[in-house]
Amino acid sequence: MPDFPHTQSAHCESGVAANLLTHQGIPISEAMAFGIGGGLFFGYLPFIRINGLPLVTYRAAAGHILRRIAAVPGVHMVAKKFRNPDEAMAELDQALAASIPVGLQTGVFWLPYFPRALRFHFNAHNLVVYGKEGNDYLISDPVFPEPVRCPAEDLARARFASGALAPKGKMYYLTQVPDKLDRRPLIVSGIQSVCKMMLAVPFPLIGVKGIRFLAKRLVRWPQRLGQESADLHLGHVVRMQEEIGTGGGGFRFMYAAFLQESAEVMQAPLLHDCAASLTAAGDTWREFAAMAARICKKRARPDDSYPAMAECINRCAALEEKVFTELKQWAKRYP
Repeated sequence: MPDFPHTQSAHCESGVAANLLTHQGIPISEAMAFGIGGGLFFGYLPFIRINGLPLVTYRAAAGHILRRIAAVPGVHMVAKKFRNPDEAMAELDQALAASIPVGLQTGVFWLPYFPRALRFHFNAHNLVVYGKEGNDYLISDPVFPEPVRCPAEDLARARFASGALAPKGKMYYLTQVPDKLDRRPLIVSGIQSVCKMMLAVPFPLIGVKGIRFLAKRLVRWPQRLGQESADLHLGHVVRMQEEIGTGGGGFRFMYAAFLQESAEVMQAPLLHDCAASLTAAGDTWREFAAMAARICKKRARPDDSYPAMAECINRCAALEEKVFTELKQWAKRYP
């Protein structure tokens, strides 16, 4: 499939969704795929541990965007998991022989085209295989600027990586798309989904409440945990924000791009205003990350402190609460 439209993206799942739809004749940006897929989120979940530290997530759970895309009227997506690697690779080859580009869930650590310094045990990385030459698979990995190659043995190992979010050979591909995609109801539905998660979930660790809960916890870490352990927890929050996917600020910037694009589609100036406010929230998350990084590296400035970081996070919460409250009221106009 030499015509497969590889486009580099900021986030693997939304990038794969956009590339697969574009290949099927439905041109769509990554930001639009992220938005209609309801990709924005926040959760501080101390009862789920990543390397012994609390999970902090700034995006919807892995697979959420693809599931929402698959539920779009007129779209049909086939998804399969396997127990046997040989069977999984044979099924992949059959799809490629039929000129079907295939999305895969993989473990980053086992993909040899990733620079060694960037490999880590994350098992929900999405990519598209669009061809095979000899023993090499031709891959559109959306986080790379150009298509890459991967030997069959390595790809099989990445598809069956063990550990949290083990992919179990998962593959998926589109078999049907509508002749034309009406973005308007999908935009409204996507916004309503994110507003519900950010504002209406009663659980105090989710959405805007979760952002404020993190600020409340963080300011007490030095006293509760000791300075060394507090800095360890802080470094983990920043790593989850800035190194896993596009992180807290990056996801806010992407959602702002979705709102800007949606403002044109819906002829709704309010969405432009919300995009500007959410961009400010992304900038504030980055301000927090920079301060946290300086503290972790023992390069703190006079004004850097845990209370200052908590204040920064609370400003993020206020900005996001304002944005999603306005978006919720706007979306109510549509049935």
